[in-house]
Amino acid sequence: MFSELMETEAKTPSARPSINTAEYKQVRGLTRGLAILRAMNACEGGRVTSLELAKLTTLHRTTVRRLLETLIDEGFVRRSESDDSYRLLIKVRELSEGFTDAEWVSAIVRPVMVALLAKVVWPSDLTTANGDAMIVRESTHRFSALSFQRSMVGRRLPMLMTASGRAFFAYSSPDQQESILQLVRGGTDEQSVLAQDPRFIRNLIDKVRSEGCGTNHAEWSIERKTGSIAMPILLDGQPVGCMNVIYLARAVTTAQAIAKFADPLRAAVTQISELMQAKGL
Repeated sequence: MFSELMETEAKTPSARPSINTAEYKQVRGLTRGLAILRAMNACEGGRVTSLELAKLTTLHRTTVRRLLETLIDEGFVRRSESDDSYRLLIKVRELSEGFTDAEWVSAIVRPVMVALLAKVVWPSDLTTANGDAMIVRESTHRFSALSFQRSMVGRRLPMLMTASGRAFFAYSSPDQQESILQLVRGGTDEQSVLAQDPRFIRNLIDKVRSEGCGTNHAEWSIERKTGSIAMPILLDGQPVGCMNVIYLARAVTTAQAIAKFADPLRAAVTQISELMQAKGL
């Protein structure tokens, strides 16, 4: 294409050729692959059979199977050996990592976090899942008089070692939990050992579900001085992120944190969920 443009320019130096994007044909394979991902995302738990996908996308079943095999090879889809269904894997979240949902964070989350800070005084973080960890997207550390860390945005919090990660994991679907565990087990950090202990995982899920929040009291080796409680932000029953309250472990016990912070924290995540639903996010 570049050589053709140069030839054209040489023949008509007074006129610069324009590139017509209509000359580029639609890549049907890409369009169909996106249709598969959209259809799977619309199904409950991201789980569906190839026949159901064929009906949902109006694509031939053979085409659907071929596209699914490609998505499996790329790590976005997993096939169940028990019932021949297909499920989305957590890797699909990588497709949105470059997108900043400014409206969610700035227009909805920040005002709620500021209001929460006024009630609890201790700082909070908003986190979203990123593979085997939670990423801090927004924080009130810089505004809290009790903050002991100013630089938090962008920091990674291990999924099984922190309150935010535990809350997100416990409220995720079983398929998503297994996808997360697969990633954690492949790591080399301290949580990779925990991910291989079925009893620890069962107890973790039961504890978070019964208490209604994830907790961490000086258990993460990097942050031995801190404790935190966290709750998930739920949309249609699935977590899209978490919000926590962080405190000094020597100043507040876990029981005290739950007694003092659970109600205002629950009100905050509920408010965010309702605002997101109202805005269609």
